[in-house]
Amino acid sequence: MPKKRSGGGLTTTQQAAKFLGVAALSGVVLAGIALPAAGALGLAAKGTVEGFDEIPSNLKTPPLSQRTTILDSEGGAIATVYSRDRTVVPLKDISPYMQDAIIAIEDSRFYEHGAVDLKGILRAMNRNVQAGGAAQGASTLTQQYVKNVFVEEAGDDPDKVAEATQQTLGRKVRELKYAIQVEEELGKKKILENYLNITFFGQQAYGVEAASQRYFSKHAKDLKLEEAALLAGLVQSPSRYDPVNDTEEATKRRNTVLQRMAAVGDISRAEADKAIAAPIALKVKKPQNGCITAVSGSGFFCDYVRKTILTDPAFGKTEEERSKLWNLGGLTIKTTLSPRAQKAANEAATSRVYKDDKVAASVVQVQPGTGKILSMGQSRPYGLDQKQHETVLNLAVSSKMGGSTYGFQVGSTFKPITAAAALEKGISPAQSFSSDWKISVPMSSYRDCSGAPTGGGTWDLQNEMESEKGAYDMTGALGKSINTYFAKLEQKAGLCETVTMAKKVGYERGDGDPVSDKHPSITLGGTESTPLAMAAAYATFANRGTYCTPVAIESITDANDKELKVPRSSCSRAMSEPTADTINQMLKGVVEDGTGTLAGLTDRDNAGKTGTTNERVDAWFVGYTPNLSTAVWVGADVGKKVPMYNINIGGQYYDKVCGGCLPGPIWKTAMTGALTASETPSFNPISVPRAKVKEDKEKDKGRDEDNGGDNDDESGDGDNGGITLPPGFIGGSDGGPRGGGNGP
Repeated sequence: MPKKRSGGGLTTTQQAAKFLGVAALSGVVLAGIALPAAGALGLAAKGTVEGFDEIPSNLKTPPLSQRTTILDSEGGAIATVYSRDRTVVPLKDISPYMQDAIIAIEDSRFYEHGAVDLKGILRAMNRNVQAGGAAQGASTLTQQYVKNVFVEEAGDDPDKVAEATQQTLGRKVRELKYAIQVEEELGKKKILENYLNITFFGQQAYGVEAASQRYFSKHAKDLKLEEAALLAGLVQSPSRYDPVNDTEEATKRRNTVLQRMAAVGDISRAEADKAIAAPIALKVKKPQNGCITAVSGSGFFCDYVRKTILTDPAFGKTEEERSKLWNLGGLTIKTTLSPRAQKAANEAATSRVYKDDKVAASVVQVQPGTGKILSMGQSRPYGLDQKQHETVLNLAVSSKMGGSTYGFQVGSTFKPITAAAALEKGISPAQSFSSDWKISVPMSSYRDCSGAPTGGGTWDLQNEMESEKGAYDMTGALGKSINTYFAKLEQKAGLCETVTMAKKVGYERGDGDPVSDKHPSITLGGTESTPLAMAAAYATFANRGTYCTPVAIESITDANDKELKVPRSSCSRAMSEPTADTINQMLKGVVEDGTGTLAGLTDRDNAGKTGTTNERVDAWFVGYTPNLSTAVWVGADVGKKVPMYNINIGGQYYDKVCGGCLPGPIWKTAMTGALTASETPSFNPISVPRAKVKEDKEKDKGRDEDNGGDNDDESGDGDNGGITLPPGFIGGSDGGPRGGGNGP
């Protein structure tokens, strides 16, 4: 028995003997036969026996990069994504014709020789001498497989690819050693299987299964003789013999393979002649790669899934590890996307805002209690063709996840968060404040979380209309979106408490910076956020005070059917159940007969809030039922902000866009389509105390639809039990910060 080193490998002497046994014919052998004179290359250090012995003993065969399939929550395919279009299949699922064809044309003595074919070397040497140069190579199928492994391991790194394919003696020696090892460890059948799965067949197809699908739209196991011969012929030069672009060259090469198969006895001469006479009959399947191919406008959701894997530490501690996982592929990703909700969201966004409009719409839906993202719809299609008004900017999410740099000011949709902070502090919904329509508030009256005043001077702000003055309680101020009320309520509840509540319900800036406790204008929506964050925040109200972080992935299995850990939604209590129940009851009034009447659903409990910002550059509606929360935003997605006055959107003219008149109906369409008639849970009933306030019946005159349209006055004789509408409840402004409302 031969001696072995402590590591299990052969001794230096034995390695040298083995090396000389397979490569003693000539130094040219080591250079790969088809190379010019070895001296011209320069003898690398690893061309020596010592260098050969130093090469690692174990060939690290990388897992093969494959397709990743992204599925919706019901198992339907959303998109297929890959860096290498490959589907690995066992040898039994590869046509025998294909196996014979590749061996016949690439290495007809495959089953007769070892890692190196000495007869082939002699034949190649003779041909090259006669030709006066490199006319023929002598690499075996095993050596070719090893080379492909090096190339696969290099990925898309051009330097590594160059190193893996460089024509040097050192690389050939390394390739030779690994070929010997592979022959010993894998055996012929496994080598053939691996080779057919790793090699490139052109047209972006890696491996025989992908190639069979690309050229013939069938599985590799179903390939006919002439089809197998064509694919086998491609390996030598996929571009030269590409049947899609050059049928004549492809036919010649295919026939060469068929003749070779007959010569070595794989098929009869009659079979070869019949196959040669057959014209090439392609059934090309166009590559379907990437989120651009996603169904029902779900490209933005698909890209969000990609970003999740590339950024979440659950998929690797480093960016490099996560990128490697994604590029390797072979994953089956089941997501939270509801096909019904996605179809509804996409139709809602595109039906009222056209892709070529000056502004865009974003619709995102979250399931209360689970954090599952059910849909992401957008008025502009996902893609890179700007002439077709395509974009890859995901308007629903933060910049880190593919969204805009900062997000968008949320306007009055923030006010329920201030109300929740006030309720948590023990302030009654009946708390009333009386003020003029325009006020100045000392900045020193607001304190940050360290207890320091937010600044000197005053914060000057105003309501939408001059008639909006007098006394309001919390329900009335929410319904009419009274800015002056919420500036005073924030004073009483505390700026720090308001910001803390915002963080508890998942409110976050689009640029990822912390939500500041320095600017009291946050209560009027002066801080930018995202539709996804707003949908998740309002889902907290629907879930009776428990916030759940948004998630897009249910499960992932890799190419070996091993389940990977995925990030789960983290749920935490943001407010008490009574606080959430009270907010729900107050916001029900907004959609029943307040600023969001055009959005209200008539067949189930629902609640929501309109919002617009200065110059109406952003318009919102965020609302929910107990089992679905939806945020809708409309505004300019790129370049300068667009004041939405006297503007055509979705084929309709608007003298001024408002949260209730455009985002509201979009919200209603998305909600109606996503929910079924059987899904009609109710909010938990609760009595909301009201203040007795008296308002001027002239206050509502001149309001636009966003702020209601009913000018009837109410007596305001609210009691402390049940829901009683305050005077003028159905009016109100959802205007954002004004006159310094964006903060000092």
